[in-house]
Amino acid sequence: MNKKNDLVTVDVVGMTHEGSGIGRLPDGMAIFIPASAVGDRLQARILKVNKNYAYGKVEKILVPSQDRTPSDCPVSRRCGGCVFRHVSYEAELRYKQEFIESNLRRIGKLDLQIEKIQPSPLQSHYRNKAQYPVRMQKGKMAAGFFAPRTHEVIDCRTCGLQPVYFTDILQTILSFAEKNNISIYDETTGKGLLRHIYLRGGYHTGEVMVCLVINGDGIEKRQALVQGLLACCPQIVSVILNLNKEKTNVILGKENKVIYGKEYITDLLCGLQFELSPHSFYQVNTPGAEKLYEIAGEYAGLTGGETLMDLYCGAGTIGLSLAGKCARVIGVEIVSQAVENAKKNAKNNGIDNAEFLCADAALAAERMEKEGIRPDVVVLDPPRKGCDQKTLQAVAKMSPERIVMISCNSATAARDCEVLENLGYQAIRCRPVDMFPKTAHCEVCIQLCRKQNSLEQ
Repeated sequence: MNKKNDLVTVDVVGMTHEGSGIGRLPDGMAIFIPASAVGDRLQARILKVNKNYAYGKVEKILVPSQDRTPSDCPVSRRCGGCVFRHVSYEAELRYKQEFIESNLRRIGKLDLQIEKIQPSPLQSHYRNKAQYPVRMQKGKMAAGFFAPRTHEVIDCRTCGLQPVYFTDILQTILSFAEKNNISIYDETTGKGLLRHIYLRGGYHTGEVMVCLVINGDGIEKRQALVQGLLACCPQIVSVILNLNKEKTNVILGKENKVIYGKEYITDLLCGLQFELSPHSFYQVNTPGAEKLYEIAGEYAGLTGGETLMDLYCGAGTIGLSLAGKCARVIGVEIVSQAVENAKKNAKNNGIDNAEFLCADAALAAERMEKEGIRPDVVVLDPPRKGCDQKTLQAVAKMSPERIVMISCNSATAARDCEVLENLGYQAIRCRPVDMFPKTAHCEVCIQLCRKQNSLEQ
């Protein structure tokens, strides 16, 4: 019988969507082992035994998988962000392709053309945003990332996913905080000033934003802070204090104070210029997002005369990137600040055929269906939890020729596509797009067509 702390020999034969290898114990029970690779033979220690499966950790690699590569991060196993830091990028892409194919066919029961995964143009240093929690741990200041399912901060000043210059900025702020006795936020008491360090960079423009999330109204010697930041990174055009005095796990508060430069940075995406404030949603992998939107445009099949509805539009990046290929864009987003950003982005880019509504996706779709608005194409880019039934039903009632679904969660995308299949749509094509190398996450783009007007393949 399998017991906690037993040492067992395991052959890894599969991979979970969270990046843990799957093996079998001698009695046939499945065991999940992080930091393993398909093809490994391991000595593993059992950490937990449930009724039908167990969890373990790598104790010793007896025979390494051909997928293995040396990990170049000393904290990746503790941080939990880079679950594929120990395997080749080719293997990672293969795993992700298999996850998505399995989800679409097992959960969604979809029979469609699944194209080869689109690799990320960059495999390292691709993130244009980082949010570092700052805490006191064992009497020392720690800044980095929360360990999985905890609020323990893994002290990590250098991360292979972030731009190299983020390290210099982070170190400059922490040195300033130590030198000037800036108090550090304590989650248990709600006391202390500095909570998070939030950095944002424009991939194409090079502009950089520094945002300090503080539990107060200001910070002493802020001019010295700004001077130090500019000395280490002259590309900084915005330094902001975000005020968050609530005892909450939400990172950003509602109020920003600009202490240097602008209240936003600009970047280019698909040839368009976007303003990015601390609250703006923007894909963290800019060249990867350009590949994703290119595929979405292909699946939309626009010829110039269509009306396109962009649900969950955020700051309007997808709809605006396609506005030049259709007659009208209608964007819908429930976050009012994002809608204002979308309107401003349209104006700044001289786009006059796009309009943006602040509304719940389901209610907006229902209202437009009642008003007789019939979009030719609907783009759905929901959060990880996917679409609700009302939204899917309202979209189907508008009878668009095509629906393009973009999702960072292929399981909920598969579920929603099955609902749409029952509402008169057929999933035709799908392409995974890797936007998050080394992590377990992957985007997927799916084309659905009205069944009586399915596109020729």
